[in-house]
Amino acid sequence: MTQEEKYNLAKWAMQHALDSGADAASIVISESKSSTVDVREQKIDTLKEAIQSSLSVRLFVDQKYSAHRTNRLDKQELAHFIEQAIAGTKYLSPDPYRQLPDPALYYQGNGQELGTVDPSYDKVDPATKVKLAFDVEKEAFEKDERIISVSASYSDNTNSRLMVTSNGFEGETKNSSFSLSASVSVNGGDARPSEGWYERAIFFDQLKKSEIGSLALERALKKIGQEKIKSGKYDMLIENRAVSRLFYPLLSALDGYSIQQKNSFLIDQLGKKVASEKLSLVDDPLIPGGLGSKLFDGEGLAAKKRTVFDKGVLGTYFIDTYYARKLEMEPTTGDTSNLVFELGDKDLASMVKGMKKGILVTGFNGGNTNGSTGDFSYGIDGFLVENGEIIQPVSEMNISGNMKSLWMSLAELGNDPNPISSWQIPSMLFEGIDFSGS
Repeated sequence: MTQEEKYNLAKWAMQHALDSGADAASIVISESKSSTVDVREQKIDTLKEAIQSSLSVRLFVDQKYSAHRTNRLDKQELAHFIEQAIAGTKYLSPDPYRQLPDPALYYQGNGQELGTVDPSYDKVDPATKVKLAFDVEKEAFEKDERIISVSASYSDNTNSRLMVTSNGFEGETKNSSFSLSASVSVNGGDARPSEGWYERAIFFDQLKKSEIGSLALERALKKIGQEKIKSGKYDMLIENRAVSRLFYPLLSALDGYSIQQKNSFLIDQLGKKVASEKLSLVDDPLIPGGLGSKLFDGEGLAAKKRTVFDKGVLGTYFIDTYYARKLEMEPTTGDTSNLVFELGDKDLASMVKGMKKGILVTGFNGGNTNGSTGDFSYGIDGFLVENGEIIQPVSEMNISGNMKSLWMSLAELGNDPNPISSWQIPSMLFEGIDFSGS
């Protein structure tokens, strides 16, 4: 459908909902394309393409709320779908907190171009996609006698999301993404270590297309000989691509749902110091070419740059309209965008050189965090470091503690923000973390 056709259909569906008994409505029309190529042992394992279109409707009827979705976009079928949805909504329990956002908070249009979609997406032909996957696999295939298996993947997707609401919002977002990855497992005696590497970009021309398979192999071989070490307190340096596993519980504690459900260890902490002064970051949705850039969020609220932490002081929660009303707070947004950290001045190698005795963590295995208390336990993969040198690979070790004390122990950030994520997290060094053999 053209943009005009999508807007016409969305407005028709919205008006039909109002005419059929809804007090308010929000309509979203989504379109997406994707393709995937998986190769293994120099053969194509998966070759997939998909095109999808759907219409979603959020209905507000007599202080009752429901959400519905269909991929049948014929008007006659949609009319029946909407009427049935409204009839079903009337049987639900009232929820007076369910309302559309204040129109004054909506994105008003005419925003800057953020460069979130590759206009040449459809010009990448299937043969190129297959070749790229095989090229990545070839970088590792049969390059070492200890290799057990090598696999590689190419994937891409593009999507658009057009939304209209009965209280005045209109807007559309478009995104694209391309990725290449490799996974390698090797024979390490009793163990069979495996590792991977992944690259991602909004634009095909900016996607890194080499050294993916070779990096996956190199990382897997380095894990041969993993073993437990003596339990105790060690400094912990976490590679940038792995830090998100420990950062996610901290971010989840800022979510409106977690706060309202009393499942957050950061309730009533706005304006208070909850982490080391080394932790400063902003949520900036307006970065051109950012992987998380957007002009408005999933409700239509205008995207704004916000300080999340300033030298460890909590600056904002992530609260959508619904939970803002329940908590009697002002809505911010229910979604993150580009999380940009204040960086240090060392790369990962230099940070390793500066460690007297500690563990470089390159990945996590299982584990969880209690959202209410912040208590956590996670399995780790990594390397023992002594006097700035990597001594041996480490596995079958757990870290445990509390999120509040963990983030207070943050001692240093690297200058290497993760380039393949909207969470631009650098490598991080934490002091005095409890490690134990599993």
